[in-house]
Amino acid sequence: MSDESAASDESAAPGTPGNPLKLTDPRMMRALAHQARIAIWSHLGLRGPATATECAEIAGLSPSACSYHLRTLARYGFVEEDLASAADGRERPWRARMLYFTIEADPGQPAATGVASRLLVENLRAAAEENRARYVNRQSEYPADWQAAAGEMFSVAHVTPDELNQLRERLVEVMAPYVRLEPAERPPGVLPVRILLDFFPWFGPEEAR
Repeated sequence: MSDESAASDESAAPGTPGNPLKLTDPRMMRALAHQARIAIWSHLGLRGPATATECAEIAGLSPSACSYHLRTLARYGFVEEDLASAADGRERPWRARMLYFTIEADPGQPAATGVASRLLVENLRAAAEENRARYVNRQSEYPADWQAAAGEMFSVAHVTPDELNQLRERLVEVMAPYVRLEPAERPPGVLPVRILLDFFPWFGPEEAR
C-alpha cells in the first residue's frame, strides 16, 4: 500500500498495485485520514478478510465503533463486505477493495484538497512511525535472521526531476514481485514488512530556480 507515485498499468483494476488510484477528492482523503481507519484498512489489506469484531481488536475499539468506521471506509471505496468468505450466515466479513493510491502535489489544487492530503499523509506517516517504534522497542525478541534483515538505510541521490521519477518507477518495479497480496502467492516463511521510501529535496527551493 502506498501514497507515492507509481508506474501505472491501466489494464489492472483501479487501486491495485499495477494501477494506483490518484486521490483528488478531499472527502475521500479525510475518510481514510483517521488513525483507527488506517489501522483497519491496513489490517484488511495485509491479513485478508475480517469481521468488525476482529478489526476492533486491531484498532482498539468496540465492535460497534469499528462497524461505523468500516461503513465510512466502504462509502468511499476503501473496503467492502465479503460475504463469500463468511464461515456462517451470521458473520459479516470485510475486505480491502482499494489498496494502492497516489497523492500528487498540484500547486493549482483547491485549498481544501491540500489540507486533506497533508492530513492523510501525516497520519499515514504517524502509523509508520508507530510500527518502527514498536519494532525498535522489541527488537531483541525477534529471531536473529529478522533482526539482521530489518532496519533503516540512509542515503542521497544527485538527480534531475526526470531521473528521480525514473528512480521511483524502478524501485516500484523491483518491489512489485514481493507485494503478494494474495495469500496463495506467498511462499512459506513470508511475513508482512512495511517499506517507507522518502524522496525529499536536500536543498532549498531557491537552489532549484
